[in-house]
Amino acid sequence: MLTAEYLTLNGLRAATNSALTQFSLTEGARLRAIGSELEPVADVMHRFLLDSGKRLRPIFALVGALGTGTEITPAIIQAAASLELVHVCALMHDDVMDASDTRRGAPSVHRAFEAMHRERALAGNDQQFGISAAILLGDLALIWSAKMLHTSQLDIATLVRSQEVYDEMRIELMAGQYLDVYEQVLGSESVERSLKVARYKSGKYTIERPLHFGAALGSKSPEALMEIYSQYGLPLGEAFQLRDDVLGVFGNPDETGKPAGDDLREGKRTVLLAKTMERVSPEQRSTLESIIGKNELSSDQVESARAIIRTTGALDELEELISTLTYQALTSLDTPLLAPQAVELLRELTSIVTQRNT
Repeated sequence: MLTAEYLTLNGLRAATNSALTQFSLTEGARLRAIGSELEPVADVMHRFLLDSGKRLRPIFALVGALGTGTEITPAIIQAAASLELVHVCALMHDDVMDASDTRRGAPSVHRAFEAMHRERALAGNDQQFGISAAILLGDLALIWSAKMLHTSQLDIATLVRSQEVYDEMRIELMAGQYLDVYEQVLGSESVERSLKVARYKSGKYTIERPLHFGAALGSKSPEALMEIYSQYGLPLGEAFQLRDDVLGVFGNPDETGKPAGDDLREGKRTVLLAKTMERVSPEQRSTLESIIGKNELSSDQVESARAIIRTTGALDELEELISTLTYQALTSLDTPLLAPQAVELLRELTSIVTQRNT
């Protein structure tokens, strides 16, 4: 189990990385044993999983367990780490749906397999091969996640409790992904609808559900803590996604690993865009409509869209909303039911998820 000096965010991240590394090496060896053709699959899975990542979902789960007063055991670490593989699945599939060229400053998975197709002069369509490979690797990540949870050596009662939350988290994530795709083709300009996407696509599975998962790992009767975790996790999860909205338009490519204004190219129907469209003049609307969803955007076009978002006041209003949601989350931590160490870590996490640059 983790000793006191490792019960910090860095310590929890290191423990998560260690569990993921061991699992990936073991499962990668299984793939390679099937045949040399799977060597690229094992390599990409390992690199994608371990090259970077904030490990927010496993860390929230571990802090959620700490909140119950339980000790963090190797079994709990492995179970919590399994949530990172759900995230990997979402990222791989998200890049396919958004036709993204990069992820974390490197080629996205479907682009990497496209390149392999061309380099090896394989038959057929390179783009279709890349998409097919990325879908399969995303599916594999989801399967690995379940296996990592089920082989964590949790006792049966704890596994059953945590499985219920784990299943709900995956269902909500897929529902949110679909809502995101549908909003783009619908061309929605509704703040309410965009907030719903933010809640289900990112907020719940990043913060609320991992905390619930941790509570189920640490307590036989986690219901009271789950309510507190919802009061904290739902507003903070929305604030987390709203920060993503800002970074998707105003983020620095050197920090985000994505091109400048990437959400504009992808036509993302975010809360930021919805708030902007509520305020634009006819001329500004015409300019934005000529930019949003266009894959090839110049730096001048990106700057033009940014200027409109600023001048309408949408950016300032979104920042105010992030602050309000953050305050709501922090207020919920004023309770004697949570272990003090968990409260301290949750306060630290609040700043990280709402003030980040990536």
